[in-house]
Amino acid sequence: MADAKGLNATVLRDRLQHLAKREGVQQWDLGAACSDDCSVQVDRGEAKQLKAAQRSSITVRVWNSDGLVGITSTTDLSEGGLEQALMGAHAASRYGNPDDVPHFSPMATAPLPSIDRPLKPRQGILPLLDTLRDAEADLLGRHDAIQTVPYNGLAESLSQSLYLNSDGALREMERTQASLYLCARAEETGRKPRTGGAVRVALGSSDLDVEGCVNEATDRTISHLNYRPIDTGSYRVCFTPEAFLSLLGAFSSMFNARAVIDGLSLSQRDSIGTKLAVPFLSLHDDGLHSGHISAAPFDGEGTPTQNLCLIHGGELQNFLHSEATARAFSVKPTGHAGLGAKVSVGPDWFVISSTEGRESGASLDHRTEDDPFVLIEDLSALHAGVKATQGSFSLPFDGWLIRGRERVSVEAATVAGDIQTVLNTILHLEPEQHLTHRGVCPHVWVDHLSITGEA
Repeated sequence: MADAKGLNATVLRDRLQHLAKREGVQQWDLGAACSDDCSVQVDRGEAKQLKAAQRSSITVRVWNSDGLVGITSTTDLSEGGLEQALMGAHAASRYGNPDDVPHFSPMATAPLPSIDRPLKPRQGILPLLDTLRDAEADLLGRHDAIQTVPYNGLAESLSQSLYLNSDGALREMERTQASLYLCARAEETGRKPRTGGAVRVALGSSDLDVEGCVNEATDRTISHLNYRPIDTGSYRVCFTPEAFLSLLGAFSSMFNARAVIDGLSLSQRDSIGTKLAVPFLSLHDDGLHSGHISAAPFDGEGTPTQNLCLIHGGELQNFLHSEATARAFSVKPTGHAGLGAKVSVGPDWFVISSTEGRESGASLDHRTEDDPFVLIEDLSALHAGVKATQGSFSLPFDGWLIRGRERVSVEAATVAGDIQTVLNTILHLEPEQHLTHRGVCPHVWVDHLSITGEA
């Protein structure tokens, strides 16, 4: 790798092979990650935080002669650190759990998909600072009520990931990434402060849509100045793409085979093929999507990333799998594993769409609908307001009550419901899909959701 750490997959493999042979270790694997990051924050034109960091970590797993696994992690990438990690994992293997023994992914040496993610030059801290200062000044000048931009950040990074094993797997990838976040705060005399934010991501900081981020943060903030309380009741709701992706992501354990095995999911082992949503909804986890800036060609176990169909025509089609969960279900790994003491499973990039050939029959459009509805822009407190194993949620939200195309910001309210009911009472998916920093999704209409206004 061409960064300050000088991490090289071939050299690392050769070192491990030598050390393993010396220690009598026949089976091992390794996951490594390193990054070179810098980020800036500002406050009224002054530098609030300037940060640069080089991070690295290695996780080594060793299988002993009894087939038990030990694992060690370290940030010491020297030959001595690698030796200690291998010896530590070998010693720890004596205490491995015989009831939960991971294997190498059978796809760890399969061909990898091609991903077009060219490396972009990094600008460094001072140019980032100048860019963020200009963006903050632009945002502050857009409206008299916008007094501060309390939450902001501009960051760029160069990172590398590796996976190696004693069966000959050698995976490596390198990528650059940049992000911009602006959240404005508006204050008017006698009124509560209101906020609105926007995010942009790109392969490099010079590719970020700074003006678009300022425009979106401005529009969102100003649109919440004219706020009123909302009456408690049942409402027709339209979720923006970002909001619906947030809600579905909070219940991603429905598709997680690890959570199913551990009894922490709404789904069961025999749920594949059952009805989960309305027949016109389909969901893919597409880690290879062209809009996914952080796309990687392989997961923590070296399994190739793929476009996996989770829901088609409302029916559950697949779970997300690691090697161990795939073995338990007698299927192939799907490329969604992390590498750790207990291998984790998680989604990459949700893509929600209408099922081809199936329509909702509705013609709802959040831009032209005359009947009253609530447009939910953002959901908060997902860590506290979601009970993933029960399916219920009660979440504060930002949004508007829209009557006859008059848009009034909701002062303070929560939306509550059950994710299974939501998925089965979706009224309509608007035809236009939107690319967001969370995934791809249209506006989603749901009927009869409970909204509680501020008392």
